[in-house]
Amino acid sequence: MNKNKPSTLDPSLSLSEIKRRHDELVKLIQKYDHAYYVEARPLISDQEYDNLYHELETIEKLHPELITPDSPTQRIGESPLSGFSQVSHQVPMLSLENTYSKEELFGFLERIRRGLPGKKISFTVEPKIDGISISVIYKNGLFSLGATRGNGTVGDDITQNLKTIRSLPLRLDMENPPELLEIRGEAYMSPKDFERLNAEREKEGKPLFANPRNATAGSLKQLDPRIVAQRPLAVVFYGAGQLKGFECKTQVEWLQFLKEIGIPIPVRFWHCKDQNEVYEATCTLQEIRSDLPYPTDGAAIKVNEWEYYPILGYTAKAPRWAFAYKYGAERARTRLNQVIFQVGRSGIITPVAEMDPVFLSGTTVSRATLHNFDQIKRLDVKIGDYVFVEKAGEVIPEVVGVDTTQRTGKEKEIVPPEYCPSCGEKLFWEGIFLRCGNENCPAQLKERILHFAQRNALDIQGLGESLVDQLVDKGLVKDIADLYDLDEKTLVSLERMGKKSAQNLLRSLEASKKRDLSRLIFGLGITHIGQKASEELARYFGSMDRLANASEEELLTVPFIGEIMAKSIISYFRKPKNRERLEKFRKIGFNFHSLDSGSSPGPLNGKTFVITGTLSEPRESIIEKINSKGGRVNNTVSRKTNYLVVGANPGSKLHEAKKLGIPIISEQELFNLLKEN
Repeated sequence: MNKNKPSTLDPSLSLSEIKRRHDELVKLIQKYDHAYYVEARPLISDQEYDNLYHELETIEKLHPELITPDSPTQRIGESPLSGFSQVSHQVPMLSLENTYSKEELFGFLERIRRGLPGKKISFTVEPKIDGISISVIYKNGLFSLGATRGNGTVGDDITQNLKTIRSLPLRLDMENPPELLEIRGEAYMSPKDFERLNAEREKEGKPLFANPRNATAGSLKQLDPRIVAQRPLAVVFYGAGQLKGFECKTQVEWLQFLKEIGIPIPVRFWHCKDQNEVYEATCTLQEIRSDLPYPTDGAAIKVNEWEYYPILGYTAKAPRWAFAYKYGAERARTRLNQVIFQVGRSGIITPVAEMDPVFLSGTTVSRATLHNFDQIKRLDVKIGDYVFVEKAGEVIPEVVGVDTTQRTGKEKEIVPPEYCPSCGEKLFWEGIFLRCGNENCPAQLKERILHFAQRNALDIQGLGESLVDQLVDKGLVKDIADLYDLDEKTLVSLERMGKKSAQNLLRSLEASKKRDLSRLIFGLGITHIGQKASEELARYFGSMDRLANASEEELLTVPFIGEIMAKSIISYFRKPKNRERLEKFRKIGFNFHSLDSGSSPGPLNGKTFVITGTLSEPRESIIEKINSKGGRVNNTVSRKTNYLVVGANPGSKLHEAKKLGIPIISEQELFNLLKEN
């Protein structure tokens, strides 16, 4: 949009005529925004739109007294916020209970019917949108407040950020609007917009978002609305909060009302009279999910008649009149064209399938891991096969099967390489893994640096893949410790590295020296030692020196550390090169002591927690709070789990915890537990 085009205002116009034209422009632009951003139906050309927008800007510049809160020019604030204030939800924003099978779905519907004996009930089936839950309040038709779900009771005030989203009207399109109308829904990023955003970030050397949901969450957490305005966010609404001066009887009526007043609603929803129609609708939704403009992970099933909601009631976490039917991992079929071999930080060779691009779970996928050569043999996968691809944990694409009915006989076996594709060293087998033993291998070094710099390790922002490639390929970094010898002059000489980017990276490198010991241990990339084990080692030993000199017997007394892990730790610290690196880290001021030593057990000592769903705080922050009280956080539910902490949109861990009878608590109940202790 060209906002710098010179424009003048007819001096012969009276103030009343100017005001009339101002109001007309506001309504016209709102109309064109709705047609373009909500209905995907442009009514005028970009040039015509720009001319109208600029005319409005000119009027408001000359007559600022005419500016109204719903003017399109008021979407973007002029300065960053200092922080987000808190908003209390007068009507709690609850999550939905999940079902995972047809039997569970029918069971839930039957429980609803038993709770309403003799009543005539119908249901709605809507897409369960995988976005960020939001609440928006209109007072007398004017957008006045927007907030995140938070913990369901209290969320963040993101009014200024939501105002930048053009599919969200600033004024309702209706005569005599209600005194107060609170609508609830999701902010999201369409798969196509997500891909475009990541492509732009890659060109700029910025870290990529893992998926559309992360991109949306990261955007809404920005304190500068001007940055949010540049992100391709959209909104869709389906729920109600507070209502004053308005009454509604059914969910279908509510959705139709929202659509009539210009609020974006799900593009498809179904009104069903019985369980068979409900199930049929969920199947149809699953078939078309890849065609929808937003990422979905299931169906939201609700009692249509609002009068039954108080009768059915609520649990502490969810309504009893609605639930979610979650789909399994989305699967796609495509042709495998060739296999390349990637070298990991420990030298393990991973076969990666290069395929015809296919759309899967919100992104276009052209590569997928084959894990190892034992997996290739088990699947009997060959070059030229049509393969089935899923996203492990909805993030990493993996080949999970072969469509053997499509074989022509021209397919080729996948042959393991003899030599490292990076350094040329002869490879050797270690169990089912093929490994490069050259620790100076450039590919291994690059992966070690990226692991060291990742968020859960030293969190060195600005050290992305393209920059690491340059640093290693140009011989500027031959060991992780060499990162701390870099200077501004060297960095500025590299591609896509300006002075500001170089200074930011150097600041981030300096800050990384002060990270907790557990992060440094994890960042070292010791074979078999993950984030959880690193935390336990830091808590138990309290210092890097004690850990580096620990015996196998000592290591085996640490929770979660087994014999293979203990031998790996000893092997790492015995190597002179690793000792030299640690000595350099000591000299340049790295923190070698834990902020959470095991010398004084916390009140939650020995308690094991598992987290599922989205919480109001970053997961890392929650984990640190639990750890600080002596508790531990695991990734999987088992009989040894003491508590499952449930946030919004929980996954299959909730189902598993219910089966095992594990105590289930909300985020607020966790905070209460932490305060009590």
